[in-house]
Amino acid sequence: MIGIALIVILALWLAFLYPLVKRKDAETPRSARYDMQMKKLWSAAQTSMRDHKPLRAEKALLTILKFDEKNAAAYNRLGILYAKEQKFDEAIECFEIAQSLDNDPSSLHNVGLIYLETGAYEKAVMAFEQAIELENDVPARFIALAKARERLGQIKGAVDALESAYELDHSTNTLRQILAIHEATGDTEALADTTARIEAQIAENAMAKSHAKRTRPNTTVRRARTSTTRRKQI
Repeated sequence: MIGIALIVILALWLAFLYPLVKRKDAETPRSARYDMQMKKLWSAAQTSMRDHKPLRAEKALLTILKFDEKNAAAYNRLGILYAKEQKFDEAIECFEIAQSLDNDPSSLHNVGLIYLETGAYEKAVMAFEQAIELENDVPARFIALAKARERLGQIKGAVDALESAYELDHSTNTLRQILAIHEATGDTEALADTTARIEAQIAENAMAKSHAKRTRPNTTVRRARTSTTRRKQI
């Protein structure tokens, strides 16, 4: 009887208490020493990339991943590093892992840029479209999509993507990219229309700049008034 009772108690402990203990262990915060070491590694990686020392940066990032194999940011950064070194297969693998760990549109966008660079335009389009599905308020995503579509000869699709970018940024550079496509295709009507839009946008930008200048507070006058008021008070 005692043996049966012990078995029952053990079974209850395994079913209810052990998961709680295990969860508590899993939730134990990492040590301050660990956090400090990770900060040093991140700093070393960023400094090395800035100073064009790819081997040192790679070593730091791989060390981070050795301790934290699910660190999406480290995979993303490593992918950028490999892309700069034109190690495109390794870069794509890193970006895909990063995206699987954290559904981040930046990883998809980076993969698309590599496909664009290596001539895999259809894959680039798919990557950019997936990134846009996750984050559709970044003009650069639409501009990159337009480039990929243009390389595939999808002129209307490229223009549509650029128009979506223009709705977000109202940039004359975006309009000029649309103009370049119309110049390449010889669409005179679209050329005239886009040229007029560029001129109108330039005028709008100049007006906004002038208005901002007029409404900007005159700090020199304000300081002078403040100084005069202080003298009077004295």
